[in-house]
Amino acid sequence: MQLSMPKLLYDARAFLGEGPAWDSVRQRLYWVDIFPGLLHIFDPKSNLDEIIDVGQPLGCVAPLIGGNLIIGLKSGLATLDLSTAKVDFVASPESGIPGNRFNDGKCGPDGRFLAGTMDNAEVDATGSLYSLSPDGSLKTLLTGVRISNGLAWSPDYKTLYFIDTPTHQVMAYDYDLRSGLIANPRVVVTIPAEMGWPDGMTSDYDGNLWVALWGGAALTAWNPANGALVEKIAIPAKNVTSCAFGGLEQSELYVTSARKGLSDADLTAYPATGGLFRIQTNVIGMPTFVFGE
Repeated sequence: MQLSMPKLLYDARAFLGEGPAWDSVRQRLYWVDIFPGLLHIFDPKSNLDEIIDVGQPLGCVAPLIGGNLIIGLKSGLATLDLSTAKVDFVASPESGIPGNRFNDGKCGPDGRFLAGTMDNAEVDATGSLYSLSPDGSLKTLLTGVRISNGLAWSPDYKTLYFIDTPTHQVMAYDYDLRSGLIANPRVVVTIPAEMGWPDGMTSDYDGNLWVALWGGAALTAWNPANGALVEKIAIPAKNVTSCAFGGLEQSELYVTSARKGLSDADLTAYPATGGLFRIQTNVIGMPTFVFGE
């Protein structure tokens, strides 16, 4: 692989920067700072970063047909009108679990929005993975999750990959495009503890999985066919949280990071932590899918 050095695009100093999603129509990147409830809209051409405050913790975003967003909030799944900042709730499956919040989420190639929840205290396995269909129906795909993270699909769309961070594992499931259901769970990658905690994830058309490492100051690529490490890229941020491919050729990797839980010594060693980074590759990445397509 040919990879450039990570470039700091925006020194956001985000507390919990996460959830990058590329808008291929508008050629811009959506990403979030979870606890402050901030949606960032980054334009690579102008290097401008617009911010919308949604008023509560914001875990994930994905494009909607027509230009708005589907989002995962503390209290449920909703749509966000980008011109008015109006939030309309679609589903609140965990209204009875006040300690939970939505975390990572992504649209699949079938137009469904998959989003997972977690215990905000990161203690109990009270999280679930949900699938929202464009018709508004909601299915529960997984339960007993501690920190729902890292969603990605294989190039043939037949496999869903998922990370529950404390397990240090990437799980694979057979994915049914027609029903949106999953089956046949198996471990395909195990991240050694000394490398950090597996967080957000994306995939490329070679079938590799790109996994951000919380506490590991790195972005890694893994081959799910044999579990082998393919690439490790040092990132000048201690907590690397997620990644997404974008750009005109789908070959640019956008990487988010977080300052949450870091000591003064950590921040001195990694002052760009909380920033948004970009890596130029010669890899064609899987797109950010759109809800409803």
